[in-house]
Amino acid sequence: MNAPTLPRAMSAQAAVLDVSRTREGVEIAPGVHWIGALDPSLRSFDIILRTANGTTYNAFLVRGSAGVAVIDTVKAEFANEFFARLESVADYDEIRVIVLNHLEPDHSGALPELMRRAPNARLYISTRATSMLKALLKPKDADHPFEYETVGTGDSVSLGDRTLRFLHTPFLHWPDTQCTYLVEQAVLFSGDVFGSHYCDSRLFNDRVGDFRFSFDYYYAHIMRPFKAHVMDALELIEPLRLDIIAPTHGPILRERPRRYVTHYRELSTSSLVERIDTETRSLAVFYMSAYGSTARMAEAIRAGAEELPGVRVSLYDLEGGETGPFVDLIEEADALAFGSPTINGDAVKPVWDLLSSLVVVNLKGKLGAAFGSYGWSGEAVRMIEDRMRGLKMRVPVAGLRIKLIPTDEELAECRDFGRRLAAAVVGNAQGRVIDFSELG
Repeated sequence: MNAPTLPRAMSAQAAVLDVSRTREGVEIAPGVHWIGALDPSLRSFDIILRTANGTTYNAFLVRGSAGVAVIDTVKAEFANEFFARLESVADYDEIRVIVLNHLEPDHSGALPELMRRAPNARLYISTRATSMLKALLKPKDADHPFEYETVGTGDSVSLGDRTLRFLHTPFLHWPDTQCTYLVEQAVLFSGDVFGSHYCDSRLFNDRVGDFRFSFDYYYAHIMRPFKAHVMDALELIEPLRLDIIAPTHGPILRERPRRYVTHYRELSTSSLVERIDTETRSLAVFYMSAYGSTARMAEAIRAGAEELPGVRVSLYDLEGGETGPFVDLIEEADALAFGSPTINGDAVKPVWDLLSSLVVVNLKGKLGAAFGSYGWSGEAVRMIEDRMRGLKMRVPVAGLRIKLIPTDEELAECRDFGRRLAAAVVGNAQGRVIDFSELG
């Protein structure tokens, strides 16, 4: 089949663009078409994300002189929409290459049927994706011969006059994720990177409504836990010429695409190191106090920790505000201490709210500690410690529990607790003898 003539495929330069009114492909660059699907009614994604504006499942088709490539597919429920747009710009026997930048079901849902319809195609996936591919295939798909090849950074595939080059970008946000770069036209098919859950039938960032909140919200919940991997990916992406960034969700970024790359670097860079010297370590102490006893413990812990040079201690009363704004502070702190009284055999709700919000932050290896007063049983401290360990934090100092109102001697114990925690923060912690009664 020869390259289609417009208006068979809609032109991206059309004065008015509303892809909800048609099932034809949309040209985003010469020979490059969007063949995705709209999901405007979606209100939650992967349970944890709210999607007030729905989302899109972006898939793309690239035509070269030696064949056609399809880059990503759509959620299975939207396969008919995807195939209709694909058929508007290409025949199945032209397809030589299928690329999946990410195998999550919202991108791979139409893959088995596409492979059946495109017998000449070979599938290209990242080196980390093979086990996921096998897990995604249903028994009815297993009989179909999936011809696939694994690729990594620097590998490429030719479509004659077009070249697709692969960038290995793991953990953005699954281990298998990669980006695909169309060299000749400087189009980056970025997978989930630079995406957003924002459905607008006008499709392009210079046409749609204001999606800045959706862009940042998506980063905070999808990419933020993997900031180190984001920075690694940016090292590969920033040197590229970028005329268009085409993510798998949200608007296609054709107006000033590099500003979104710059924004990712800003979001992934700690601001704390710009405000205090790099030799200073930070300890954030969060507490909730019913009758003032846990508050007195927190103040004594701060006083003890501040005795060590090189440690900056901040104290936050959770009764005084929402927990959400504290997430940024927690992410940048070197160590965290959580204080709670025990009420009805449990830590208080604001402490749990704060701890539960930390799933969006990479806490692995960060230091943690727990303390609190109690009247009867005192379970809160150990429960908090268990949660911190579940978040892959290190707990170098055993939790401190004090019954009812702390005495002067017990406040001195709190100050010593702060000193020992600060010593662990700066790397001067002494090994401790474990009392087996602590493990009960």
